[in-house]
Amino acid sequence: MSQHGTMTDKGADAATLTERDIQELPLAKALNAGLRKAMEDDDRVLLMGEDIGPLGGVFRVTEHLHRDFGPKRVMDTPLAESGIIGTAIGLAMRGYRPVCEIQFDGFIFPGFDQITTQLAKMTSRHQGAVTMPVVIRVPYGGHIGAVEHHQESPEAYFAHTAGLRLVSPSTPHDAYWMIQEAIASNDPVMFFEPKSRYWHKGPVDLSSNVAALHSSKVVRTGEDVTLVGHGAMVNVLMQAAEIAAGEGTSIEVVDLRSLSPIDYAPIIESVRKTGRLVVASEAPGFVSIPSEIAATVTEQAFYSLEAPVLRVSGFDVPFPPAKLETAYLPDPDRVLEAVDRALAY
Repeated sequence: MSQHGTMTDKGADAATLTERDIQELPLAKALNAGLRKAMEDDDRVLLMGEDIGPLGGVFRVTEHLHRDFGPKRVMDTPLAESGIIGTAIGLAMRGYRPVCEIQFDGFIFPGFDQITTQLAKMTSRHQGAVTMPVVIRVPYGGHIGAVEHHQESPEAYFAHTAGLRLVSPSTPHDAYWMIQEAIASNDPVMFFEPKSRYWHKGPVDLSSNVAALHSSKVVRTGEDVTLVGHGAMVNVLMQAAEIAAGEGTSIEVVDLRSLSPIDYAPIIESVRKTGRLVVASEAPGFVSIPSEIAATVTEQAFYSLEAPVLRVSGFDVPFPPAKLETAYLPDPDRVLEAVDRALAY
């Protein structure tokens, strides 16, 4: 009886630990929890942005943080993105770790000069003597039926800029851990949040993180074709892979997670196994992150490829009115059409 009693106690402890450390959270709430943890751990972490205070941000990612940490650490700013970034640069030079929220992706361009000519260059300009631990949170992408300048995917502009790091989580678990890692970085990090996934729930292990900030990750194994994407596109790729499985095609899916730098090792390893690669993104395809991946994989794994690397993207036009967004954005059907073309070679 005592042996059984001991086992029961251990089982109860394990159940309690699991219940305490793994929570089912929407991506937005996981980000909120990650920001809260970073602020609790380091008094130098400050949040800045439009309507992020008592309102909690338009997507409620900063909900209750103003209440709990006060207006000196969660600061509502004027509608001036250049001013937000410029102030963050000054704060970083004084030893703080500011986290800036850009309300929507298309609103980032008034701050573009501060980001690309000041924030990205400051550490190099001072030969490493000055660090820029600034995080810029950017809700990006479509699928929310919004108006002009609210559904864009401007990642490639910033990936082209030396001195910036770019990441994008696709799951609540990654959102929780990656925002904390980004804040801990001494380099500026552009943190692209797939807004269409904000309210999709997933398990978050609050006690353990197994992936480094700038690592890509195989999220589904397969044998016939490799699919690569980031952010909300990962969910589209997983849907395509599930449909393909029902038709007898085995798909491997790689979540980029980091857009600059890109962790190519899992991608190259996967391509050497499958011989075929399709890279997908919501952004226009011309001079895009999929373009860069296609070129690099062709250079590094040319003799493993059984077909050209194919890209699926938004079209090379301005983002259309909301009623046309489903025609513009890649969906599982467009991904599977590319898979069929790759298999036809």
